[in-house]
Amino acid sequence: MTAIKHALQRDIFTPNDERLLSIVNVCKAGKKKKNCFLCATVTTERPVQVRVVKVKKSDKGDFYKRQMAWELRDLAEVDAKDASKENPEFDLHFEKVYRWVASSTAEKNSFISCIWKLNQRYLRKKVEFVNVSSQLLEELPKAEESVPSGESQSVAGGDEDALDDYQELNAREEQDIEGMMEVCEYAISNAEAFAEKLSRELQVLDGANIQSIMASEKQVNILMQLLDEALSEVDTIEGKLSSYEEMLQSVKEQMDQISQSNRLIQISNTNNGKLLDEIQFLVNYMDLSKGHIRALQDGDLSSPKGIEACINASEALLQCMNVALRPGHEKLMAVKQQQHLFTELRDTFARRLTNHLNNVFVHQGHDQSSTLSQHTAELTLPKHSPLHRDLLRYAKLMEWLKNTQREKYDGLSRTYVDYMTRLYEREIKDFFEVAKIKMAGTTKEGKGNKFATLPRKESALKQETESLHGSSGKLTGSTSSLNKLTVQGSSSRRSQSSSLLDMGNMSASDLDVADRTKFDKIFEQVLSELEPLCLAEQDFISKFFKLQQHPTLAQGEVESDGGLPSRQPPPGEHRHSMSLTEKDMVRLMMNKIFQSIETELNSLIALGDKIDSFHSLYMLVKMSHHVWTAQNVDPASYLSTTLGNVLVTVKRNFDKCISGQIRQMEEVKISKKSKVGILPFVTGFEEFAELAETIFRNAERRGDLDKAYVKLIRAVFMNVEKVANESQKTPRDVVMMENFHHIFSTQSRLKISCLETERREAKHKYTDHLQSYVINSLGQPLEKLNHFFEGVEARVAQGVREEEVSYQLAFNKQELRKVIKEYPGKEVKKGLDNLYKKVDKHLCEEESLLQVVWHSMQDEFIRQYKHFEGLIGRCYPGSGITMEFTIGDMLEYFSSIAQSH
Repeated sequence: MTAIKHALQRDIFTPNDERLLSIVNVCKAGKKKKNCFLCATVTTERPVQVRVVKVKKSDKGDFYKRQMAWELRDLAEVDAKDASKENPEFDLHFEKVYRWVASSTAEKNSFISCIWKLNQRYLRKKVEFVNVSSQLLEELPKAEESVPSGESQSVAGGDEDALDDYQELNAREEQDIEGMMEVCEYAISNAEAFAEKLSRELQVLDGANIQSIMASEKQVNILMQLLDEALSEVDTIEGKLSSYEEMLQSVKEQMDQISQSNRLIQISNTNNGKLLDEIQFLVNYMDLSKGHIRALQDGDLSSPKGIEACINASEALLQCMNVALRPGHEKLMAVKQQQHLFTELRDTFARRLTNHLNNVFVHQGHDQSSTLSQHTAELTLPKHSPLHRDLLRYAKLMEWLKNTQREKYDGLSRTYVDYMTRLYEREIKDFFEVAKIKMAGTTKEGKGNKFATLPRKESALKQETESLHGSSGKLTGSTSSLNKLTVQGSSSRRSQSSSLLDMGNMSASDLDVADRTKFDKIFEQVLSELEPLCLAEQDFISKFFKLQQHPTLAQGEVESDGGLPSRQPPPGEHRHSMSLTEKDMVRLMMNKIFQSIETELNSLIALGDKIDSFHSLYMLVKMSHHVWTAQNVDPASYLSTTLGNVLVTVKRNFDKCISGQIRQMEEVKISKKSKVGILPFVTGFEEFAELAETIFRNAERRGDLDKAYVKLIRAVFMNVEKVANESQKTPRDVVMMENFHHIFSTQSRLKISCLETERREAKHKYTDHLQSYVINSLGQPLEKLNHFFEGVEARVAQGVREEEVSYQLAFNKQELRKVIKEYPGKEVKKGLDNLYKKVDKHLCEEESLLQVVWHSMQDEFIRQYKHFEGLIGRCYPGSGITMEFTIGDMLEYFSSIAQSH
């Protein structure tokens, strides 16, 4: 195997600058045995390349050739098949698995060991070795494990001889061998003789070495003596070191004692420092000054300085009570005493503050009640800004009370709400009573008004409004009176409310526009007074009771009868905790305080609607505007919610008003003995539209009016046709023509965009019925002539040529002249004069359509005349036959008749 190795090195690897390190004779597993060699090689140039080369003996000669090579870095796994038993098989996993059978197990193990060493030295790659004995894989020296990875290569270099049995010669060795081979020229031709000569020279050198060692024995003895003396000196030094060590031990013990003392002193100082910090913490955060204590116990809650001092003291007390104590503080007696003092001060001050604010509510109530009389005669509400200004000085104290004594805070809230409820209820009832009296009085001066009966009933109405505000002041009585008034208004609305029919039956002077304008001002004044009142009160409640910051409510709080949170759940009884935001609490307080506003507004609206149903237009516009304004300020405010609820009632009244007008249109009856003319609900719609356009100019709820317009105009259209069909005195076409002309004129003048389709429809109906009336009224003024030419047209239609009609016996020229002579100009003028008188009786004077109709009749008569002349020219050409009168004569007839009347 050695000879083969050297031959392979010389013939294959040396020319490629490679060194052969290990070789194994193998054949492929499971196939016909064709032996080859696997060689492990490294390059001699840097960087070192490690390869596994397959070498096979050539078939043609006795030499070897390189067949295949793999880089060692591509080797993934070496599988020895069995680690405990001798097995010549092994696998090498490159890009695919190569299965080999070695000629002997020893060669296989030697080759695998070489692969492992090459992997450890050059590649630093941990190739996986499977089923390989641990004894076969030599471990690296310990020195290599202890040094860093960068130094391991130098350590591994010292194990070069263990890597393989071939050592590369250095330059000096090569020179020596060359010199020796020059001396022994036969070294090349007779290698055995050369090797024997070298062996003899080596034996000579070994003998010389042994003699040299024996000659140096004396020197060895001298060296041993020197070593003995050195050992004795070492013993002496060790004795001295032992004595020094004993002395140092005592010093060490003393230093340990000193260190222990210093450590105890340091611990004591640390403990003292910590104790001082704890004491300073308690003194700084749990000490309340004497001034603050005096302010809490006896501070003046009436003067601004006293209130400021109480506020500062309460804040300081709250800070002391809320300080976060460290573990163990609560067990200190001083801390317990201080906490007990804080609790007593808190309870004492909370009791003083509660009593004082209750007294403030009472005194302010008396002062406010004394000013009510001056507002009763005027339509104004008392201003509560002085009360709010005085109470807002206590806002911070209320916040302190809210955070410390929630029960007292809730009690004060209920007290304030109860007091303000009574005060506002009295003020609002008086205010609305004045408004109702003024509103009911708006019809006193209205002469000829449809509500002429109202002044006679004013005392009864006043009694009704007074019954709304009885001396008892209870809400139930007010509500029942309101319901009574509303029911009475609803029952009498049909007889007393305004309608399109009534408006049509009244002249413009009868419409008391001043009354409606006055009502509008009164209603606007009512809303303008209520709006700042509610906003100011809501703003005050938010600021005074501190309900605008955090939407929280403690668990276990339930809503009391007054609508406010109260901590009163009975012990042991399970109740569901309620969670209200502070906005909800504000709304509850406002609902309680102003519980009478919505009722009074609905009562006022019912009264206004009872007086005149068209007041709902004014109220809808005003209420919509105020709701829109309130929602822009705060959509969730009490004012926005309340006005929104009332707006629903106003909108419902407006819808009832429109429905009432439509119902009265359907119930209209016309006289059978007089001509119809312009129907009252048509005139009423015109005046309604003029009034509505004035009221709803720039209004927010224009859409409601547009919907009402469409409903009304459709009802007007339908009922005009109904009346026209039922009319006996006036022709149907005249009724339709006059009324739709009036509707078209009204819409064209007012330019209501949502009724543009109806405007065009009205024009179309007016035009159609005008044409129909003209044709039906004019009829056939030249009746016999008309019948004659109808016969002519019938012959032409049957196929007779027009120029041959004159040869027909019944339609010859003599018959035509006979018919024409029956209609001289005098007779035609007489017939037209009678027709004018007939049309004049049919048409009404208000719409002034007589000349329009007469002109249309003139055009129709001329059209017929030209038609007859055309037939004469075509059917009787060259006959010279003409009518007894000309178009000029006709125009003169129509003109003279119109002027004579």
